[in-house]
Amino acid sequence: MTEISGNGATQRPVDVVIMAAGKGTRMKSKLPKVLHRLAGRALLDHVIDTAAGLQVRHVVVVTGHGAIEVEAHCQGATRATATFDINFVRQEPQLGTGHAVQQALPVLPDDGVVVVLSGDVPLIRQETLRALIEAGGGEQLALLTVTLADPAGYGRIVRRGASVQAIVEHKDASEAQRAITEVYSGIMAVPARRLRAWLARLDNQNAQHEYYLTDIVKMAVADGVPVMAHRIVDALQVAGVNSPLQLAELERAYQLQQARALMEQGVRLADPARFDLRGTLACAQDVEIDVNCVFEGRVSLGEGVKIGANCVIANTQIAAGAVIHPFTHIQGGPQGAQDQVEIGAGALIGPFARLRPGAHLSAEVHIGNFVEVKNSTLARGAKANHLAYLGDTSVGERVNYGAGSITANYDGANKQRTVIEADVHIGSNCVLVAPVTIGAGGTVGGGSTITASTPPGVLTVARGRQVSLAGWQRPAKKE
Repeated sequence: MTEISGNGATQRPVDVVIMAAGKGTRMKSKLPKVLHRLAGRALLDHVIDTAAGLQVRHVVVVTGHGAIEVEAHCQGATRATATFDINFVRQEPQLGTGHAVQQALPVLPDDGVVVVLSGDVPLIRQETLRALIEAGGGEQLALLTVTLADPAGYGRIVRRGASVQAIVEHKDASEAQRAITEVYSGIMAVPARRLRAWLARLDNQNAQHEYYLTDIVKMAVADGVPVMAHRIVDALQVAGVNSPLQLAELERAYQLQQARALMEQGVRLADPARFDLRGTLACAQDVEIDVNCVFEGRVSLGEGVKIGANCVIANTQIAAGAVIHPFTHIQGGPQGAQDQVEIGAGALIGPFARLRPGAHLSAEVHIGNFVEVKNSTLARGAKANHLAYLGDTSVGERVNYGAGSITANYDGANKQRTVIEADVHIGSNCVLVAPVTIGAGGTVGGGSTITASTPPGVLTVARGRQVSLAGWQRPAKKE
């Protein structure tokens, strides 16, 4: 649990309030705004994970529009291992930001510092919030501010020395105040007991008839409580999402950040503007990634791995020297599951290959165009180069699996397993009906349907005898 001790103040635990009640009208979607996705995850997930990184005591999510959907999402599997308590309060109707935080007060202890975040501001960083909490020192009101080249439309921060005296809305600002480039981000840290007192004094005597959280600034000044500001220059951290256009712009800005970080580590990206990371990507030395590749979940690339254009790779470990040719789709199981995809050193995959959960490929395996592998292991040097399916199969070393061949692993009720032992050659257009074992060194003739296990080292052919009929006439169309 995070505790702060700025300026000699008594250490205090940190609680977080996330405002997630808005409808997001400009998104023009039935989906609640905070559940729209950035880098493959809900906006709200990014914010909650940032709070988790602060080791907070409580997270309170204020819901309203789509409350049932938002709350169900937060209570899903991704929250199962959370180290903090997560609570939900409803804001119905929505009467402003101050009103939203008022709903959270009953579940906020008085001994902590409350950090107020927005569920549609996903890229705020933990180190920024730690600095904000420190600026407040446990007893003062601390505002997160940002310097903008064009601050039009934002509330200006009016200072007297280090202390903030007021937040002046753009429409109410004088010419001198409009020249101020420091604006309020919507994020603050405030002692819970002071917050409780200030919120009780809020009123809605304004044009919108709403209760504004920012009104507590003037209350703090009137009460002689210093209002501090932690100023940043990275506007991306406090950028919100109010429309599909803003979401797309934030997505591309975020992805460019990820691309730059990878390139600084030595990864060669053919075009950082055509790269998408929707999870975590760990790269060893001399990795090359071509254009339009998408990485999801947890992916690791070994030394010298080359990823061709237009690949989608999720939850996969790829060892050194492997080459993933263009248009390959690799989909491992979810993080923490046993069916992540593993690709061995020097393997060649694709183009147009598909590896599904549980595909474990050893070194120097070749999987070619239009080959699908699911829940199968292929030992060193095995090859399936064209138009094939391997499901629930164990493949031995140096096996050559012919074009058009499949394992028939499903009997209509259950999955059965096929075993192909080392040095087997499977001819083209074969069907191996599981459960069946093809003995080591054996050969299966092209076009065979194998329904029983075969001995090692033999040729097995299971197909109808070829017949040619003389004098046969092809049917003709009727006039």
